[in-house]
Amino acid sequence: MFIVYTVSARIAIPPFLFDQNKEVSARIILSEDYDGIITREFGFIISIVDVLTVGPGMVIPGDANTHHLVEFTILSFKPSISEVVEGDVVEIVDFGSFIRMGPLDGLVHVSQICDDYISYEQVSNRFIGKETGKILEVNDKVRAKIIAVSLGTGRSGKLGLTMRQKFLGKDEWIQNELDHYFSESDGNNESEKKTDKKTDKK
Repeated sequence: MFIVYTVSARIAIPPFLFDQNKEVSARIILSEDYDGIITREFGFIISIVDVLTVGPGMVIPGDANTHHLVEFTILSFKPSISEVVEGDVVEIVDFGSFIRMGPLDGLVHVSQICDDYISYEQVSNRFIGKETGKILEVNDKVRAKIIAVSLGTGRSGKLGLTMRQKFLGKDEWIQNELDHYFSESDGNNESEKKTDKKTDKK
């Protein structure tokens, strides 16, 4: 989920930025400190959205920088368990496939690709289902559900995904399941109508 947070922090503006507007200087420092960082509180911080306020500078003896309390907003991607996400397959290895969901990659283990026995074809670098014939390759667009989130600090983070449930996986898999679902629903409705007609005759 993409979220905009309002954050307060103290920053140090070095002398070589003194000729800049305070808001401009603050954005430069904040971008260096926050862009691309992963935290447990905010998730993956994509960028600084806006610098709202920059407090008056404080001078510390022996320190050439000026220190400011700033308030700013950040755009962050914070994944949560059971969240449904969409992305592209960017890498396939024998133990699973990596899905890129904007700023982060998630792993779909081979056991979570679909509800079928899956084999890895090394020559063609793809997965194929034994019973269903489903094929998963690099650059395929997929829909998956997050089943594990492990956000470290700095620039490390891991996401576990599944595509085994209904209406997940490649677009064509989802479309086939929808077609099957609605055809079954139509069949049940026809059966109910026939039963109602027989009841009316009696």
